Amino acid sequence: MAQGTGSINSDYKDWEWSDDAGERARLLQSPSVETVPKNSESQGNSLGTTSALGAVFIVVNAALGAGLLNFPAAFSMAGGVAAGITLQMCMLIFIIGGLVILAYCSQASNERTYQEVVWAVCGKVPGVLCEVAIAVYTFGTCIAFLIIIGDQQDKIIAALVKEPEEVGGGRWYTDRKFTISITAFLLILPLSIPKEIGFQKYASSLSVIGTWYVTAVIIIKYIWPDKELVPVEIPTSPSTWTAVFNAMPTICFGFQCHVSSVPVFNSMKQPEVKTWGAVVTAAMVIALFVYTGTGICGFLTFGAGVEQDVLMSYPSNDIPVALARAFIILCVLTSYPILHFCGRAVLEGLWLRYTGITVEEDVVRERRRRLLQTISWFLLTLLLALFIPDIGKVISVIGGLAACFIFVFPGLCLIHAKLSEIQETRAISWWAQVSYGVFMVTLGAFIFGQTTANAIFVDLTA
Repeated sequence: MAQGTGSINSDYKDWEWSDDAGERARLLQSPSVETVPKNSESQGNSLGTTSALGAVFIVVNAALGAGLLNFPAAFSMAGGVAAGITLQMCMLIFIIGGLVILAYCSQASNERTYQEVVWAVCGKVPGVLCEVAIAVYTFGTCIAFLIIIGDQQDKIIAALVKEPEEVGGGRWYTDRKFTISITAFLLILPLSIPKEIGFQKYASSLSVIGTWYVTAVIIIKYIWPDKELVPVEIPTSPSTWTAVFNAMPTICFGFQCHVSSVPVFNSMKQPEVKTWGAVVTAAMVIALFVYTGTGICGFLTFGAGVEQDVLMSYPSNDIPVALARAFIILCVLTSYPILHFCGRAVLEGLWLRYTGITVEEDVVRERRRRLLQTISWFLLTLLLALFIPDIGKVISVIGGLAACFIFVFPGLCLIHAKLSEIQETRAISWWAQVSYGVFMVTLGAFIFGQTTANAIFVDLTA
């Protein structure tokens, strides 16, 4: 994208809050990403340390996660392998486009995090909406993580105690509500309280290993299936034309790495938009192969009878699958504090901004407020996870928000960035980019509206 002659941040009065808010917002950066302060005097000092190959790894890591467990069910909802692949390929064009737009706007606005870019480029209202969306998205993802823990523990406990898996068939200490609660209180809450989370680099490596292992197990189980694994029915077309859209939340949830992409871009040795385009294209193609392999093999193994969490479709006594469940539990246990940390950072930024208190003045009360925020967040997510046992219902809600991060906010940023350029004549490329931004906003708004309405009127009222 060509740079215009105007500056997005030309009127500093509109962004006079951003010094403090920017420092807090940098807490949202992706694991393993180290950026330099925004106000570095020298351009040479502002360069990061991440190579292009390293950036590919970080973006893949940010995209891959527990969302891959839902891709076989997404293929089933979309109406089969052909529909699922086609839908992914079409959306991937805009997913990559959104990542490139964010890098372009980050460079133009000199901001280093997703929400800071939206604030600087689009203004106060979209900036606040973006921060609220991040908080809600991370909150919902934490709920999904707790549900995943419960799902995998149910199967592992059923194999260990060798009792029927039906609800109510076990002892009190095997009850789902008890196992989720005890795990959450003993492991997740202590990891969520600290002010800093230095362990996130190790959690990233663990997450990558876990997701690749789960994918390998699902593919191997399809190639060499167990005799008892017989698919009920394998759809080859969607039941209705609107059924295809039900798969969109899962795809958006799976490929959403946009919130952490801006710090990754700014951490590169050569933060150039063209280089970044090659980085995110390579990363998304890798993620596409992982998600497609998981989706196709899991779907063809179980057909229309596949569970929302594909690992729940396998028998409890399958040892390789049991190891995959253990990997997923470990990944989720370490990922929950990171997501909570991101949501807490946004809430902290909103609180300080609208109370007018600087970071230095608020040091004394920070610890008390952090404990209150953490405990409230933890208890609310735990309660909702205990009474919403179906992960598909949660993803149908937060998947719509993921569409906003992928389509709506990048589209708005592109529109505002191009409109801010001072040009005597506007070339065809200028109009094409503005039209592309308008289409992204429209598409994202449609996905968000359709999936949210479906979640409210179909899933949540069922």
